[in-house]
Amino acid sequence: MDRQALEGALGYRFADARLLEQALTHRSYGTPHNERLEFLGDGVLGCIIAAELYQRFGGLREGELSRLRASLVREQRLYELAGALGLGDHLRLGEGELKSGGFRRPSILADALEALVGAVFLDGGFDAARAVVVGLYRSRLDAIDPRGAEKDPKTRLQEWLQSRRYALPRYSVVATRGAAHDQHFEVECLVEDLKLRTTGGGPSRRLAEQEAARAAYERLPR
Repeated sequence: MDRQALEGALGYRFADARLLEQALTHRSYGTPHNERLEFLGDGVLGCIIAAELYQRFGGLREGELSRLRASLVREQRLYELAGALGLGDHLRLGEGELKSGGFRRPSILADALEALVGAVFLDGGFDAARAVVVGLYRSRLDAIDPRGAEKDPKTRLQEWLQSRRYALPRYSVVATRGAAHDQHFEVECLVEDLKLRTTGGGPSRRLAEQEAARAAYERLPR
């Protein structure tokens, strides 16, 4: 683990290096592992994002704020942020998880990012955790269109089609590559009424469907 590189990417230097080490330790590696820190980080992250949205978007109702928060803390978003940090290169995994490509697995990376937030909170307090979280999310927070309430691509596509009385899209896996423990999925999104066909890829079927839906949404007639 290159501690200094990761701390530089986070914008935070740990006083207790053991907390950082624990946050990056998967249970397959040994104890102490990061599951308790993940639990803590999940709560801290949700609180920080809720407070940030509350301050930024004074005109949004509770339901809209809740939907925005959910979109920002879901596994896919955390996985993207972890990827931007290169978090997979710093994880401590057991031999089995290493061989099965655990350092690329969305759930493991998302959990580790939450654990990092929990570790920062314990090491430096709420203000330190808030600075880290806002730094990680800054570009995404700045890009939010409150009118769209940050719906995921599948939801946006479905609502657009429903509002115009088109049939809903169909998703199907067209290719699966890699070994069983380290697969990459290619999914097709078909909107028959518009004769629109797009594909998307990802390390899980769900992420691949989202990418295919994103491509389809961008090609809808305006």
